[in-house]
Amino acid sequence: MKALTANRLTDGEVVFWKQGQWLDRFADAELFDDEAVAEAAEAHAKTQVTLLVEPYLIDVAEVEGGVAPVSYRERLRALGPTNKPEHGKQAQGGAQIEILAHAHGAASSKGRIDLIKRK
Repeated sequence: MKALTANRLTDGEVVFWKQGQWLDRFADAELFDDEAVAEAAEAHAKTQVTLLVEPYLIDVAEVEGGVAPVSYRERLRALGPTNKPEHGKQAQGGAQIEILAHAHGAASSKGRIDLIKRK
């Protein structure tokens, strides 16, 4: 399963694709089970260079209570910034934020997995 993410050019905010529009919350992201459909959405997003910075697909998986990005980095982007709980999307609270904050997984760097696993 995949989701499409990017950073909005005007303010740097992490955004997620859903049926032709960019939304601020991961909870609202369109989830792709079909690789070809996901890649077509990504190709379309890459034409929006006046709106976005580097759109790309991320792996997502079912976790306890919902769905979350597989990599730690992408969970941080979905919550962020995480320097203080009262900043960023995490400050909005709610069930999806709790799912993201407590999801498990690792970054793509195999050598750092044990350092960044959420336990």
